[in-house]
Amino acid sequence: MHLLVSPQTLSEALECVRGNADIIDVKNPAEGSLGANFPWVIKEIRTNVPSHIPISATIGDVPFKPGTVALAALGAANAGASFVKVGLFGVKNTNEAVEIMCAVTRTRDKLTLPIAVVAAGYAEGKSIGSIDPLSIPKVALESSSDYVMIDTYNKMNGKSLFDLLEFSDLKKFISSARKKKLGVALGGSIGLKHIPILKDLKPDIVGIRGAVCENGDRIKGTIKAKLITEFLEKLKD
Repeated sequence: MHLLVSPQTLSEALECVRGNADIIDVKNPAEGSLGANFPWVIKEIRTNVPSHIPISATIGDVPFKPGTVALAALGAANAGASFVKVGLFGVKNTNEAVEIMCAVTRTRDKLTLPIAVVAAGYAEGKSIGSIDPLSIPKVALESSSDYVMIDTYNKMNGKSLFDLLEFSDLKKFISSARKKKLGVALGGSIGLKHIPILKDLKPDIVGIRGAVCENGDRIKGTIKAKLITEFLEKLKD
């Protein structure tokens, strides 16, 4: 399993480097679960982080506006992102989700962008007006995306991914993705206490922020290298 940590500033990104995070995922928590940061922040982080460490960028809890989302993906790629994560919030069904993701993958293919495309759904699914997260592998396959992810939309209610979805559903999600030859990422208020579950599930990527921030506060706290190191040691033990 690789550890993806989500900084919002250069100073936090450098803490990720010192903590040996596998992937640095630039986001802006003030704009949502998968809130998009500014292109110049992504560029600054890419410029100052060693080139062997991949940079990921979230492009938002996106609306059903394929053109807008495609442009956002292009911006993230041109700023230096190797992974582009699309939060499928504003889609009402899988057809809309496929259309959004196809806009991104066509942008990648037609403009020869060196990026991996991540289709991200939310554990809350239909309760937030979005789609069933277990349908994301189907969406990714039909849109030629590279990775699937489940995250949580509401980060402030104290509920983690594992409070919202059954272990059996997550196993089904991972199995479906693997059969389709897709990479798998899990996120959503994941903490140290969840590591035994993660070791059972074995996703390719584990995404965190709050767990490695001061006082566990993903908004007001800042990422600390020592907390990343502690998490990594237990994850990869």
